[in-house]
Amino acid sequence: MPAPALSIADAAAALARGGVVVYPTEAVWGIGCDPRDEDAVHRLLAIKRRPVDKGVILIAASIAQLDAWVDWDALPAPRREAVLASWPGPHTWAVPATAAVPSWISGAHRSVAVRVTAHPQARALCEAFGHALVSTSANLAGQPPAFRRAELDRALLALSDGVCDGETGGLTAPTPIREALSGEVLRG
Repeated sequence: MPAPALSIADAAAALARGGVVVYPTEAVWGIGCDPRDEDAVHRLLAIKRRPVDKGVILIAASIAQLDAWVDWDALPAPRREAVLASWPGPHTWAVPATAAVPSWISGAHRSVAVRVTAHPQARALCEAFGHALVSTSANLAGQPPAFRRAELDRALLALSDGVCDGETGGLTAPTPIREALSGEVLRG
């Protein structure tokens, strides 16, 4: 059975119920859930066949949606300014995590990967949900990411709670991830 098409409001409601939804982002199709819901995160990881120790990216509609996750004071002012100046946009940063960040989000890291998205649908989803959300590529671990809706794996879609139709932002590669403390590229 195909995954149902979801409006932004329906997708936000599904997230609030512990659901896992698929949606377009700046570069690739993403799959996400409520990062505060351990069961939802483990379900998402099982759908992707992704190990928990890798950690996941959080996207947000605003910097304020990341405050509970990120220890901004652990960044020297020039580095914090560089991170903040890159948003909203397709720039993901591994930023020191607060002590409250659970291992099902950070994985084996002391940082959390975060982005304030500029993609209109992803941003609207974060706004409607009212919180940051897990956003990882909507593909099985080890498989190429889906840049177009038609490239999404049917088995992954069938295990999700629905899809917000739309278009990705047109980037030709997943967003780079950089280390906030050094600026070093972790994934280019």
